[in-house]
Amino acid sequence: MSDLKERTKEIQAGPKGRHRTVQVTVGNVKVGGGAPIVVQSMTNTDTADIEGTVKQVAALARAGSEMVRITVDRDEAAAAVPHIREKLDKLGVDVPLIGDFHYIGHKLLADHPACAAALSKYRINPGNVGFKNKRDTQFTDIVEMALKHGKTIRIGANWGSLDQELLTKLMEENAKSPDPIDARAVTREAMVQSALLSAKRAEEIGLPKNRMILSAKVSNVQDLIAVYRELAARSDYAIHLGLTEAGMGSKGIVASSAALGILLQDGIGDTIRVSLTPEPGGDRTLEVKVGQEILQTMGFRTFVPLVAACPGCGRTTSTVFQELARDIQSFIVEEMPEWKTRYPGVEQLNVAVMGCIVNGPGESKHADIGISLPGTGETPAAPVFVDGEKFRTLRGPTIAADFKALVIDYIEQRYGGAGAKAPAVTAAE
Repeated sequence: MSDLKERTKEIQAGPKGRHRTVQVTVGNVKVGGGAPIVVQSMTNTDTADIEGTVKQVAALARAGSEMVRITVDRDEAAAAVPHIREKLDKLGVDVPLIGDFHYIGHKLLADHPACAAALSKYRINPGNVGFKNKRDTQFTDIVEMALKHGKTIRIGANWGSLDQELLTKLMEENAKSPDPIDARAVTREAMVQSALLSAKRAEEIGLPKNRMILSAKVSNVQDLIAVYRELAARSDYAIHLGLTEAGMGSKGIVASSAALGILLQDGIGDTIRVSLTPEPGGDRTLEVKVGQEILQTMGFRTFVPLVAACPGCGRTTSTVFQELARDIQSFIVEEMPEWKTRYPGVEQLNVAVMGCIVNGPGESKHADIGISLPGTGETPAAPVFVDGEKFRTLRGPTIAADFKALVIDYIEQRYGGAGAKAPAVTAAE
């Protein structure tokens, strides 16, 4: 029994304590140092298209992205950045913008000081800053620009564009070792060293730790976990998590959830991005929603009320519970921007929409407000539970509309003001 008690304590403790990192400020957002884990995203518009980029950044921000990265790959894109920032500010969208620089970032920042000033963070890849004798000079130029404008830098090593000189050096050293490791492990080590050596160099130039975020992104789940565990073990820089080239649809969602979930449970990660490949013309904000859901389902943050619904089986041949769960979820998502201003704390709400008598009443009791709909062959009645007690039984063709009205009433009474409370439980009808 003593062993069981100890294991129970470990389970109840939940995720490991957060890896201690130095806090960084990006625009108006705190990253690391115990701050809430931040969700960020990236546009896929041509940044030179000012209107299109403003529209997508605003949509990502309204979906919950707390920072948005944009590509700055040429003069036209760099020239557009201050105009994008100005238009977003006029719309009341104050989300920090991150400039994604490769190859000629040093030149673009120097030639377009308004761009350098409008961005809140510069993202650079040590493998793409410059090559051979130009690497250190161009890296220094970018760091000095960040110092001049008071900006943060994310040093983001990437499996697909790793510093080849460093990788070659480590491979040669490994080959000469009496006990060599496999090439994949050497590549992982090169990823970690690339990020840490670049951060050390940035500090030597004058950029403090509280102006740096590190990342080391790969597309394989196990490699990602190994690289980030090592990066966290060897530093206290703020860390950005992301599985690069995660993929499309369920593959990308599952891979990102698996990789990020394990690392977050280990206490690693101060900001995350779920890099999903969208369907042609698809909704870019999906990556924001998935990132939020990962954090919320793991208990790190709360963004929107949760709607629990059973998966359905042979007892639930009716689609009523599916349609009601979908309608309630959609309704909540649509109303959340306004609800957050009118109903403080509403994101903590839990709603259950269940499909039959097997688990329906029990699950509904665990929610703040829940309904157990009649399954196949069951009495056409739907008990509603409020705060664990039976509140009312709904019947007839308007069950869905009646329950939706009860949810709205519950929200208004519980979250509508300082003295608000849940509806009083009356005798069950």
